[in-house]
Amino acid sequence: MDFLILNAKIVNEGRVFESDVLIKGDRIERIEKNLQSIPAKTIIDAQGKFLLPGVIDDQVHFREPGLTHKATIYSESRAAVAGGITTYMEMPNTVPPTFSQELLEDKYNIAAKDSIANYSFYIGASNANFEEVMKTNLKNVCGLKIFMGSSTGNLLVDDPVVLERLFSNFSGLIATHCEHEPTIRRNSEQFRLKYGEDVPIECHPLIRGEDACYLSSSFAVGLAKQNGTRLHVLHISTAKETELFEANEVVNKKITAEACIHHLWFTDADYKTLGTKIKWNPAIKSSDDREKILEALLDNRIDVVATDHAPHTLAEKSNSYFKAPAGGPLVQHSLVAMLELYHKQKISLEKIVEKMCHNPAKLFRIKERGFIREGFFADLVLVDLHKPWRVNQSNILAKCGWSPFEGELFSSQVDQTFVSGLPVFMKGKITEGFGHRIEFDY
Repeated sequence: MDFLILNAKIVNEGRVFESDVLIKGDRIERIEKNLQSIPAKTIIDAQGKFLLPGVIDDQVHFREPGLTHKATIYSESRAAVAGGITTYMEMPNTVPPTFSQELLEDKYNIAAKDSIANYSFYIGASNANFEEVMKTNLKNVCGLKIFMGSSTGNLLVDDPVVLERLFSNFSGLIATHCEHEPTIRRNSEQFRLKYGEDVPIECHPLIRGEDACYLSSSFAVGLAKQNGTRLHVLHISTAKETELFEANEVVNKKITAEACIHHLWFTDADYKTLGTKIKWNPAIKSSDDREKILEALLDNRIDVVATDHAPHTLAEKSNSYFKAPAGGPLVQHSLVAMLELYHKQKISLEKIVEKMCHNPAKLFRIKERGFIREGFFADLVLVDLHKPWRVNQSNILAKCGWSPFEGELFSSQVDQTFVSGLPVFMKGKITEGFGHRIEFDY
């Protein structure tokens, strides 16, 4: 189908300008003013609305296979496109973990049938799967995920010999979860001695505090510098960690960092009202940490914004501290949350697009996505910056059926989302469609 978007305010590559956009098939064919005479099957008048490149989320957990009572690739990709996310990269801590090329391709096969958004999947590292990791085709796999903390069983890579071997041999991007597991275990036992199993959730950022994060992040950065590795440190949660990264354009770096929505929005004061609903690993910490993370985002020490979307059922989250799993659903609300920071004059529209669209495309070397350019795939999101709406259970699309944003009144709303030229979300309704397996320039 052909679509003609008229009178849009386009936010792209550091500019905001008014133009029309012609979509033919899965590509953007023309970007210029006064295209209203061009014949198209569907015309969309975007007067007063803003057209952004589709958001690229480099860290999600969609739970399939094996944990489909929490989420599926289908259910969470629906929530993603409703939130303006057109491409996601999904993590290997499924059941079974994605430790082999065969298991990796199984996930791609599921997504090819069920995913409404574009997709890629990380191969996972263990202490014993080096040979499988090295078979990875970097042209169609986003990277290698290493859990250097906060994991269980063979997902935790804690053998220094294995880490050195991976960092020195893997030529693609290595994404890391960095928390120092011995520190966390020691802190956990101290709080368990004091409180038993009923540790208050307010202790979470003390158990998983600054030291645990910095020890692991600084070790990963040092290892990457020593080996010339392309390292991407996920979900920075402390002010101290921001000092590890260089303020520079993403294309000039081999070591990059990510900030997540929950670390830019919530603080430790919110545990009192939201409890385990905002239990993430790494933990949400102080208001000073939140402000310093935003500061690092603005001055280009932190390169991308993502979600770490990691849904669990409400029953699972309602457990006591040690039993309640970490993570929560965020893909449907990440863009509107960042636009709320724009309304509060904390970040510009251009910077939001840079961190959520352009930089993930540059950092991962994604082919022909992440920008509004002629010839690129038509991954687009049209937003109304002045259409307030409140999050409630009736409009949450994640399979788990809840959100830490429930009750929040957002000022902006996603109006329409296009994935590879298909209008997959329009006026509050999923219209279906299928995403593509994304490719990378290697």
